[in-house]
Amino acid sequence: MEAAGLALVALWLLFLTFTSTPDSTSRALAEVVYVSFFAVLLGAAAAGLWRVSPWSRGPVVFLQLLLGLLGWYSAFEWGGAWVGVPILVLVATELYLLATPEARLAFLER
Repeated sequence: MEAAGLALVALWLLFLTFTSTPDSTSRALAEVVYVSFFAVLLGAAAAGLWRVSPWSRGPVVFLQLLLGLLGWYSAFEWGGAWVGVPILVLVATELYLLATPEARLAFLER
C-alpha cells in the first residue's frame, strides 16, 4: 500500500514538473526518479515480506525510517500535520509489526 502511495506521489511530482515552472527541471526530474526508485524498492520488499524472504526486512526497516523522517518533518517542521501524522502512524505500525516476536520467529525459521 505504501509502495502504491509512493508511486502516486511520483506521478504527482511528474505532473507538477510538467505543468509548473520548477527552478531546475533536472532536479525536479531527479526527485521523480528518486521517489519512483523508492516505490519500486518498497514494492519489491513488500513482495519479499509476503514470501517471508529474509532479505526483505532490512530494506523495509530502512525505508520506514526514511518515511518516518518525512512524516516528522511534514507534521512538526513544515506545518503539514494532515500528511505527516498519518505517515507517522503507518510507520510506527509497520515497525511494530516487524518487531513482534511472531514476525521475528517467522523470519528465523526460514
